[in-house]
Amino acid sequence: MFISFEGIDGSGKSTQIRILDEMFRGRGFRTVITREPGGTPSGEKIRNILLDRENRISDVSEMLLYAASRAQLVQDVILPALMEGKIVLCDRFLDSSIAYQAYGRGLGDQVAAVNAPAVGPCMPDLTFLLDVPVRMGKFRAAEVGEPDRLEQEKDLFFSRVRTGYLEIAEENPSRVKVIDGTLSIEEIGERILRFTEEKWQEIFRGVMQVR
Repeated sequence: MFISFEGIDGSGKSTQIRILDEMFRGRGFRTVITREPGGTPSGEKIRNILLDRENRISDVSEMLLYAASRAQLVQDVILPALMEGKIVLCDRFLDSSIAYQAYGRGLGDQVAAVNAPAVGPCMPDLTFLLDVPVRMGKFRAAEVGEPDRLEQEKDLFFSRVRTGYLEIAEENPSRVKVIDGTLSIEEIGERILRFTEEKWQEIFRGVMQVR
């Protein structure tokens, strides 16, 4: 099972990934936690380039760098883990590029086209979109540390990103579950667990039908 977590910075993804991972491990499942950009040695180097506040990167270069990191992550981490029967929990995946580059940067359909060979058929079974107002997300992110290159963007940019995320969710209701990120950590965790168990049952029924 491949589960991704999405949302603007400060939405609470990292906390919920840790909680879900503890739940799976407590039930005896093997898990892999990874992130984008990054997750591999080369991907982490790309991450440093992308998030370094001193770097000036064109919108197209940014799009291509994210796709390159993603391609390596799919090949080296995600697919091997799934083949070994592990559960993959990923902090961001393709939806981030669609939201940030297609909507935020205004690059449109070319983002999906560039990422098609990077992702191939490897899409999450389930995606949690933790939705929070832009100002709340920026405030929470600022509490963690100095803003990186993307976190320095204006509110209007993040408003476009948030709109992109919500449109992705509307277009993919069976995969993307929108959760109110302003709720308590416990309430968010309960909703994530419920959706995860529902998806697990759905996948199990599909496997049994094939057999």
